[in-house]
Amino acid sequence: MRQMARRSFVAGAAGVVAGVVSTVTLAGDAFAGPSRPTGAPEHSRHGHVVRRELRGMWVATVANLDWPSAPGLTAAAQKAELIAYIDEAVDRRLNTVVLQVRPTADALWPSPYEPWAQYLTGVQGKDPGWDPLGTAVREAHSRGLELHAWFNPYRVANHTDPSRLAATHPARLHPDWVLPYGGKLYYNPGIPEVRSFVQDAMLDAVRRYDIDAVHWDDYFYPYPVAGQVFDDDATYRKYGAGFPDKAAWRRDNTDKLVRETAERIKKIKKNVQFGISPFGVWRNASTDPLGSDTKAGVQTYDDLYADTRGWIRKGWIDYICPQIYWNIGFAAADYAKLLSWWSEVVRGTEVDLFVGEALYKAGDPAQPAAWQDPAELSRHIDLAARYDQVRGHVYFSGKDVVRDRIGAMDRVVGDHYRSRVRPPR
Repeated sequence: MRQMARRSFVAGAAGVVAGVVSTVTLAGDAFAGPSRPTGAPEHSRHGHVVRRELRGMWVATVANLDWPSAPGLTAAAQKAELIAYIDEAVDRRLNTVVLQVRPTADALWPSPYEPWAQYLTGVQGKDPGWDPLGTAVREAHSRGLELHAWFNPYRVANHTDPSRLAATHPARLHPDWVLPYGGKLYYNPGIPEVRSFVQDAMLDAVRRYDIDAVHWDDYFYPYPVAGQVFDDDATYRKYGAGFPDKAAWRRDNTDKLVRETAERIKKIKKNVQFGISPFGVWRNASTDPLGSDTKAGVQTYDDLYADTRGWIRKGWIDYICPQIYWNIGFAAADYAKLLSWWSEVVRGTEVDLFVGEALYKAGDPAQPAAWQDPAELSRHIDLAARYDQVRGHVYFSGKDVVRDRIGAMDRVVGDHYRSRVRPPR
């Protein structure tokens, strides 16, 4: 299945702990150094042109989903695990790691704005004794990988007790900025000071590190929770004049966050990309004729107040990576139909389309039969190859790339990633 012998994940980590960083030899064509734009096509050792594409994996830190494997590990163990993920990306002939560096209004670098993330030491605000983001950038670039820094703008905590936050946490210093909803705490996106602050906090990483992209996930206003109210009525009364309804005002708040962040990134470092990975459905066609032929229970425009299609058409972002987390033929949200829809949305724009892939579903017995077939994901890549607008894929998530429950990732690599390529730029 694989074209090369693969080091074991644990053994790779152990080697780094011991101070040994092995040179990775690829079956196919390796390239050295950070992936920077050259303008020239890649060539395989056999002489044929290999189209540039993004091949990425998300590495999630919230709730220790991927990394670190547990809070409270030693700095050496944390670093070893992180480097093992980066080496795994090389082994799989990926070219991009999307590392979550601001999971809950905190930081995986020494930020002057927010406390250290609790997922490192187990205590929010406690210095882990090293710089994870700085290390990730350096180690990724030394292996020819891009490092996209993944931020969550508004989530404060996966609980509703402010007293559990670090004493210096901005959410404790500004309790009027925070709203509880669905068992979590969120910054209120309707407050201008909040919007300015979260931008400052995220852009600190752009100024200080040679990251290749700012990457956001699908969380803007929170996903709807039955029987719960996101109580921003007072904020709407204060700032919502001139809007026809609260929904339009909320969408404008999210638009402002996206547009302002895009402008500020380019002023700081014009070569840093800005990408967003939204839920896969903008609107159903039954709601809006411009929408997709889907019957999704969530629509980002209506439920998350995120006009993802609009951001593309206005050119505010450099790439979109919709999470098309369904199989080909899935009745409510068919991968094939959504792939076609998103391809049409980016057509004629300067926005790259990468596809978020649900590797985590492969082999999960709770998923439909299609996900029990190791070839399902490879078929996604085959299908996407028919669309010139699709410039790559990102797999969720790191631990699933490593364990590869039924060999679905092996199949993708064997079928499609036989040589290394640089991301499109």
